[in-house]
Amino acid sequence: MNPIDIERRIIVLAGLAAGTLTALGKSGAAETTASRNEHAALIARMTLQEKAGQLNLEGIQSPTEDPWGVKAVNPVERKANLAAAIANHKAQLVRIRAGKVGMVMSPLTLDLMRLAQHAAVKESRLGIPLLCAGDIIHGFHTVFPVPVGEAASFEPDLARRTARASAIEASAAGHDMTYAPMVDIARDQRWGRVVEAAGEDVLLGTLFAAARVEGFQGTSPSNADSLLACPKHFAAYGAAEAGLDYAGAPITERILHSVYLPPFAAAYKAGAMMTMVSFNTIDGVPNTGNHRLLTGILRDELGFQGAVVSDFESEKELVKHGFAVDERDAARLAILAGCDVSMISGIFLHYLPELVRAKLVPMEVLDRAVARLLKVKEAAGLFDDPFRRLDGNRNSEALHIKAHRPLAREAAIKSIVLLKNEGGLLPLAKSGQRIALIGPFGTGDLHLNGPWQPIFTGVKPTALDVGIKAALHDGASLTVVAGSDIEKPLPGGIESAVAAATNADIVLLAIGESNDMSGESSSRPEIIVPAAQQALAEAVAATGKPVIVILKNGRALALTGAVRNAQAILVTWFLGTESGSAIADLLFGDAAPSGRLPMSFPIVPGQVPYYYCHESSGRPTDSATEPFTSHFIGIPNQALYPFGHGLTYGEIKYSTPSVDKIQMQWDGKVTVSTTLTNHGKRDAEETAQLYIHDRVASIVQPVRLLKAFRKVSLSSGQAETVQFDLGRHDLEFITTDLARIAEPGMFDVWISSSATTGTKASFELLAG
Repeated sequence: MNPIDIERRIIVLAGLAAGTLTALGKSGAAETTASRNEHAALIARMTLQEKAGQLNLEGIQSPTEDPWGVKAVNPVERKANLAAAIANHKAQLVRIRAGKVGMVMSPLTLDLMRLAQHAAVKESRLGIPLLCAGDIIHGFHTVFPVPVGEAASFEPDLARRTARASAIEASAAGHDMTYAPMVDIARDQRWGRVVEAAGEDVLLGTLFAAARVEGFQGTSPSNADSLLACPKHFAAYGAAEAGLDYAGAPITERILHSVYLPPFAAAYKAGAMMTMVSFNTIDGVPNTGNHRLLTGILRDELGFQGAVVSDFESEKELVKHGFAVDERDAARLAILAGCDVSMISGIFLHYLPELVRAKLVPMEVLDRAVARLLKVKEAAGLFDDPFRRLDGNRNSEALHIKAHRPLAREAAIKSIVLLKNEGGLLPLAKSGQRIALIGPFGTGDLHLNGPWQPIFTGVKPTALDVGIKAALHDGASLTVVAGSDIEKPLPGGIESAVAAATNADIVLLAIGESNDMSGESSSRPEIIVPAAQQALAEAVAATGKPVIVILKNGRALALTGAVRNAQAILVTWFLGTESGSAIADLLFGDAAPSGRLPMSFPIVPGQVPYYYCHESSGRPTDSATEPFTSHFIGIPNQALYPFGHGLTYGEIKYSTPSVDKIQMQWDGKVTVSTTLTNHGKRDAEETAQLYIHDRVASIVQPVRLLKAFRKVSLSSGQAETVQFDLGRHDLEFITTDLARIAEPGMFDVWISSSATTGTKASFELLAG
């Protein structure tokens, strides 16, 4: 039978199986295990090969799709590729039946996953179900804003709701787990994976980590519409030296515990039972082989009782690190360190049986790893019904989009940050003016979903020009010109852009980063608007027309020249399905901006890593000229736009904060309050932020540290008093011996609109 006939036969068989495998699910699960709680008995029945197989994670290999991204157009090549794919698919089913696969990732179709699950529960000796996981980072059919953009909402409940919607969609397509949320603290904006994190602040990152876990897992991770969460990357992946992906993290354990572990602890407390180890080293030890990290810290200190999965072949990479002699040694080091599941490399499957027989890996270590994974599968409900997410009845892309599109629009609106709005240029009128939309991101849908868009969906997001035309009373008043490509000039591009700007009353300049400038393996040495777009901005600004920059970005950028000097600047990230509509809502006042920066925008690229909560210096200054103080030549030691910054269409004034008592008892509290007043003509939603500074401590403290925030809706002319309570535990820090303590003394406190604004009040913590 030729490969094309085999392809057709497999499609037919998959379709026939789809109607019968759901019925087999519950009975099959009942036959495979007498009780979900008898994992020890089940493990006792396993061979060494079957135990190693449970810890082997493979990608679903498809005979009818193109899993390697090879787009062969030549019929001969297509037949050859198809034949290889079919052979791989058959071989994988053989491995599943032999108990050599415990997890799979990213199924291309429900039919394929049904066949794989049927092979596991009905055709293998022990019938243990497969766990299917995928990268559901910020949406599935409906694409929500990238995580760093959503963090700009300063609204963890929004992330909880979008994660819930993502889980509903992805679980209906056969996923049991997502490799999310990413909870790395990201302070170097050169790092490409800033786009997947919640920014530079520990409190913000911690709150969003817990919210996303709760959203993915719903009321129970065993529900058919829930996904197990898998927080990543454990740990300090965001501390990569020089912002270079996969580089080591040159940090101390005190910094690890103070900055990088709290979001993970919050995610585990919220119920996450799986976690992914990171590629990097900490103090010279690769994390996948780091017993101190994966056992001493993760399990003994944080109390994590779930399973640890490697990142893509990170256990195999112990060899390239120079930490392991060969792959066999790498498998030994990883399993002994506390890495339970091997992703893609296959080295656990290949080497663990031999290592146990040679007494280089104790049997109890192998059994413990298997038990952890079985516990995760039980939590996902797979022993009760391994087909609970494979029935296909909920897998309607159209229904999901209809149900979740309003949420996508809400999330996109709340993610946008208004950096600048000179003279109240925004919002714009919907008629009576000619608008030129200029820039490579003014039209098209290619760069709207962000760097994870190939994982998601074929549903096209709303382009910017489409959203703007829909908002205008007369779509003909909008002229759209590219002006330049993303990184290269276009022939005649600047000339056409200047002509469009000259004939317009307002210029909307849609510029910034493409999808592939953010994400994994996308570190940028210069975090600037690409040169071709910067030249376009300079030429358009020279016409003298008011310019509104609509910035597309997955990180903080150092803005210069005409971009920095534009009359208005909107940070719009990668907003997903409702991109164009949400931006138009803000441009024309159908919605009001409320987003805040989750990271600092530096003045120049050479400042990074720059973050607001840096340590107090012995020679501090915000001057650009004062000699022998802590600043770079020619610029002050501050941000262009600080963490927490974001404007509204109102005019919010803060009163000087007050503290209800000047001394806090050791077990007491103080209440800090301020009055917010909207002096503007438009309603607004303000984010009031509470910061503290410990004046004198045994460890040098940050210049400011966020302790709480609150969103307040204020109509025009309205005033409202905002209060925050502080207790001793809010004043604690971690010492060099990793103790968590508070020390008596003076504290400064601010309630302000950003990390660098506002006036301070003070109080004293008394000794206990």
